[in-house]
Amino acid sequence: MSKHVAIYVRVSSTAQDHKSQLPDLQRWVDSNDGAVKWYEDKASGKTMDRPGWQQLEAAIRAGKVSAVVVWRLDRLGRTASGLTSLFDDLRQRKVNLVSLKDGLDLSTPAGRLMANVLASVAQYDNEVRAERVRAGQAVAKAKGKTWGGSKAGVRKKVTDTQLKMIRQLNGQGESITAIATALRLSRPTIYSVLRSES
Repeated sequence: MSKHVAIYVRVSSTAQDHKSQLPDLQRWVDSNDGAVKWYEDKASGKTMDRPGWQQLEAAIRAGKVSAVVVWRLDRLGRTASGLTSLFDDLRQRKVNLVSLKDGLDLSTPAGRLMANVLASVAQYDNEVRAERVRAGQAVAKAKGKTWGGSKAGVRKKVTDTQLKMIRQLNGQGESITAIATALRLSRPTIYSVLRSES
């Protein structure tokens, strides 16, 4: 059975795109021989339950994949337990993992050690990010900001403070859902704000 290299690309939300990851991944493809198949997702890294990832996993289980290549390790997921179990599974199935930005290659002992360290860092970053969102929410509450429901498709009036926090949280890579939850705004409102500034 012929095997292929799986190139996996993930962004956290539909507001983001793959453009930042594609050039580096394409350069890797151009400098390596063999069949390649691309898998893409627009989903949170907190869960491995993503359509593109599930297709890739099925191909791995079927023995069709020789290696998985990602732009950065956090594209695979953000929980240390999820990543370390994935590393173990790939090693058992003799599937290599390459992370371009992390300089990681799971086929080497140094790469395996680095993978486990990076998995722990990804988990830590995720927890810190959640704390920042909660802190932002607390600041908004302390300033007496309260928002009720609104009709579907109607953008709420967004205060200057909220605008600033939307920009800040988006710049830190927070998901649209996390920003909406923290600021008690709807996701369409957040998208609308970001679209108007792009």
